Amino acid sequence: MQFSSLFSTVLAVSSATLALANSVTFISQDSTDRTIIFTANGGGEKLPDLEVAAGATETATFPDGWVGNWFSVSKGASSVPGMLGEVAFQGWNDLTYFDVSAIVNPLDHVGVKEMWPAESKTPTSGCKVFPCNNAYYLPDDIQTKTTTEVDLVCTLGN
Repeated sequence: MQFSSLFSTVLAVSSATLALANSVTFISQDSTDRTIIFTANGGGEKLPDLEVAAGATETATFPDGWVGNWFSVSKGASSVPGMLGEVAFQGWNDLTYFDVSAIVNPLDHVGVKEMWPAESKTPTSGCKVFPCNNAYYLPDDIQTKTTTEVDLVCTLGN
């Protein structure tokens, strides 16, 4: 009886942990293979690069409380930061904060495009076609979006 009770408790905790996993699903919208390069803020956990084949969908998982950004590098191109996807999981008030930032390289129109919460699909950050008024261009732009969701979508390419 105790084993059954213990097993039920472990299963419940495991299920809750799985439900709270943070993720970003990357969707390639064109015929270009890309590598996603992640950078954690403030000594956070380094994540491995993620290969996203042309027209493919890949999902990256993130540790609790991960804060940082990513950019994509097209196959054969130099590894130079372009449009950034930025996220803070379990931020203030336990919200997920996210945005697409053009501050580093506003001329990158083939990398990170848009982001949104996977389930609700709103709000969105970024642009289908750059430039637009839904991305960060200057450090004082007010473009950060929030959601209670922990699973996001990020489109790549045209």
